[in-house]
This record gives sequence, structure tokens and C-alpha cells, in this order.
Amino acid sequence: MRKLKQSTNHIYFRISLVFIFLLGTYSGIAQSNNILPADYRMDTYLPLLKGKRVALIMNQCSSIGKRLLVDTLLKRKIEVVKIFAPEHGFRGDADAGAKVKNIKDKKTGLPIISLYGENKKPKKEDLANVDVVVYDLQDVGVRFYTYIATMQYAMEACAENGKEFIILDRPDPNGFYVDGPVLDTSLRSFVGMQPVPIVYGMTCGEYAKMLVGEKWFEGADKLDLKVISCLNYDHSKKYVPPIWPSPNLNSIASIYAYPTVCLFEGTILSVGRGTATPFLVFGHPDLFGKCIFYFTPVKTIGNASPLYENRTCYGFVVGADETQVLEVLEKRVRTFWLANVYRMFPHKDKLFNSFFDKLAGNRELKEQIIKGVPEGTIHKSWEKDLQAFKTIRKKYLSENVHEIY
Repeated sequence: MRKLKQSTNHIYFRISLVFIFLLGTYSGIAQSNNILPADYRMDTYLPLLKGKRVALIMNQCSSIGKRLLVDTLLKRKIEVVKIFAPEHGFRGDADAGAKVKNIKDKKTGLPIISLYGENKKPKKEDLANVDVVVYDLQDVGVRFYTYIATMQYAMEACAENGKEFIILDRPDPNGFYVDGPVLDTSLRSFVGMQPVPIVYGMTCGEYAKMLVGEKWFEGADKLDLKVISCLNYDHSKKYVPPIWPSPNLNSIASIYAYPTVCLFEGTILSVGRGTATPFLVFGHPDLFGKCIFYFTPVKTIGNASPLYENRTCYGFVVGADETQVLEVLEKRVRTFWLANVYRMFPHKDKLFNSFFDKLAGNRELKEQIIKGVPEGTIHKSWEKDLQAFKTIRKKYLSENVHEIY
């Protein structure tokens, strides 16, 4: 009888999780309807594009209402000559880490050049017929989300080749706090290029101003940078994107949980890719008998071969909705789940992979987990670097400033 009750409760919880996920978009848009991303401010940036050859860094989120930015610009007689696409591709449906090919857009005939894989930085020939590059991507404010790396490489290319770089800024869904270890720059990679914490609390436009202002890349002082800021947004507000930025960040709850749960991508656990609730769950087949909660990854859009496909994974759930996720996270990157998994995992020597230190941004966190260091002590070990970063960050925040940078 007890086993039947547990099973019934588990099924009810899974149904509730999916139901809340489906409702998330509606409640989020209602919460965010007074905030406007910069691409709505056409009167501000269209004059900057008139008579120039324009390249766009964009994807499915780069839209004004239901119309993609490229279609809006072409309708207004702006000469768009090409599109650069980040990880997940122009339509945002490619697997994480998948190689995206250069193609032509069927609707406009424009060439789409991938900035993921071997060609992460626009080449000189890519920019030969370009006067200005416009960046309009929905970021999530997390160091290892690769759009800010794409942005930096594009900024570098524009500085090297004398091209203008305009950012149509967007709110940061995780912009209401700052936390996590600051990157040790000896671990620089595409999932962490600068000495910032996992959650850095900045829009992409603010982050770009920091890159230039701190001269964090060669030639930064040569870049002709303009940032068009959002309307009615500041870091005290929560923003829910009307279009999800990638296949596995498909709810605001997933976006909130991502900074913490993505650390498990540096282990052999599944983070729920191939389920309806990626980054809200994590587990492994070998945790059978140790955890009641379970899920089974299957093929989905953006998950052609999910880890442990069609195998039951036993593990944990972060929360059933955005409210629960925010309550358990408490505006922090949490490490207690890593500690719990390490404690109960039967093959401890196989738990972490070589990717973990790059995601964490340091070599200490893994050792702290192995040694059983309490979560509070781990957080204190980040504090000095966090305070130093916050001092830098403060210089570049554009709270309710709507002028061109």
C-alpha cells in the first residue's frame, strides 16, 4: 500500500511539473509586459543603419512581436547582407554543442554563417562587405552560456577590421543577483572567457561595455561600440523571455535553475536533456534505490541523442515551478546537490569529468565537494573575488538609462 501511494504521488508530481511548465509562458509574459527589449526602439537605431551594409547576429529570439528582426529591417529598406548564427543555430533548434552548417535562409536568401564549432569568430572575409554588425541575442546571464563568448569574438573581429558594433540590449532573466566562483583565467574556454562569476547580473550590453572599459580583449579601445538599452528594465525586476533562448532552456524555472544544475554537465549525470523539464531534474541510472524521483530521456527537438536515452535515471528535482526554484536557490549558486550526489554515488572516482573545472571556473570546487566542505564554507571562499567583481560591475550598469552608449 505504501509503495502504491509513493508511486501515485510520484505520477501526480510529474504531471504537475509538466502542467506548470506549459503555463509558465503565460504567467511570465504577464509579469514582463512593461519591459521592452531594445529592438523595439526602432526610432533610435534605424537611423544608425540607414545607408549601411548590415550583418546580424541573431536567432529565433531576435524578434519584434512575431516578426524576426531581419524581416523587420528588410521591410524598412535596411540593407542586410548576412546573418551570423550562434550555438543552437538561426532557428534555435540545434543540439547543444552540435556543429551548425553555413546555409542560406530560405525566406530571404541571405547567407547564414555559423559562429559555433570551428568558426567561432567572424573572419576578415566574412566582414568584407559589412559596415556594421548588429547583435541581438537573448542571453540568460550565466558565464557558461555561450552567447557572451560569441559576442566577444564578434567584438574582437569588428575592432580588428574597423567595423561598427551595435548591441540591441535585452533584459537578463537572472540579472537580479550575482553569485558563484569567479573564473580563474587559466581555465579560459568558450564556456568562460573572462574573470566573472557564474551569475554575473548584467545584460549583454552592460557586459560588452565592461569588456571594452576594462580592456579585456586586445584592441578593445579601437572598437566603435554602441549599446541601445532596454526600456523599463533594471536589475530589481524579473524578466521572462517571450521566446525561449535554446531548446533546453524552455521555461523560466529552467533558466533560474540553470546556473546550479549545469554544473552537473561536468559529471556523468543527466541534467534532463530529452525531458519536458531540462535543468529542473538531474540523475543517473546508478542512483537506483537511492532516489525515489526518476525520469527517462528521449529524443526531442534539440536533443537528437540525449544522455542515457531511453534509460531510467534516478535523482532529484529542483522544483515544480519558478516560485519553488527561486525559494530553494535563494539567489545563490547551490552546491549541496553536488555534495549529496557525491556522497551517495557508488562510483565516486568516475563522477566528475574533465569539463567540470571549466564550468566551475576554478579547480577548488571539485576538491571541496570531494572533501565534504560545507556549502556555507564554499560560498565564503568565493566572497573576496565576488566583491571585487561587483565593484567592477557597478561601473557598467545602465539602470533605466535609455540613451545610446
